Amino acid sequence: MISVIFDLDGTLVDSEPNYYESGRRTLARHGVEGFTWEEHAAFIGIGTRETLEVLRARYGLSVPVDRLLAEQNAAYLELARAATEAYPEMRKFVERLQAEGVPMAVASGSSREAIEAVLAGTGLAPLLPVAVSAEEVGRGKPEPDVFLEAARRLGAAPGDCVVVEDAAPGARAAHAAGMGCVVVPYVAGTAGDPAFATAGLLFPGGQAEFTAEAAYAWLREQGAARG
Repeated sequence: MISVIFDLDGTLVDSEPNYYESGRRTLARHGVEGFTWEEHAAFIGIGTRETLEVLRARYGLSVPVDRLLAEQNAAYLELARAATEAYPEMRKFVERLQAEGVPMAVASGSSREAIEAVLAGTGLAPLLPVAVSAEEVGRGKPEPDVFLEAARRLGAAPGDCVVVEDAAPGARAAHAAGMGCVVVPYVAGTAGDPAFATAGLLFPGGQAEFTAEAAYAWLREQGAARG
């Protein structure tokens, strides 16, 4: 049986605005003003710690990464609990897979606390009880560790897993893990990114084009092809 592993931010839920705002607030606390959405967008799909390590070096901040991470996580959780929405078609897809008994997991660069808060706040937690944070593995995306750990917890071979992703680092991680990949680009204009060339199914228009029915039909075809 095929197992499905979902990225969280930008794939299941539209949390990137909250990540941008929490990052902007954190940098502003340490004297970095004018952090833009365009700057943030370059880090979509990369773990929060890895992002902060780059930004700390870029802006010459002396504060430890762990402190920056704690500050951003606190700001993000405040925003996430107030307003995070699951994409409607993604929710339908998860519900369809759950009804069919398809094993599922979440594998995210977010902290464990952030994952749990978002899944609980959107009502997805009962449908997705298996979740892995990049904090729990050695390396974040684009390395495959978080997806491989999700497969291990599901008791599934990597080759029997399909990842659902929105960003290039996640697509690279899925390919490195030996897993299939469905790509729904968060930024539709990035659909031509070379990292997406290995995707088994690509929705070039992003969430505006994605449908649960199309994704489920493709997944059934993959299952039938495996015999």
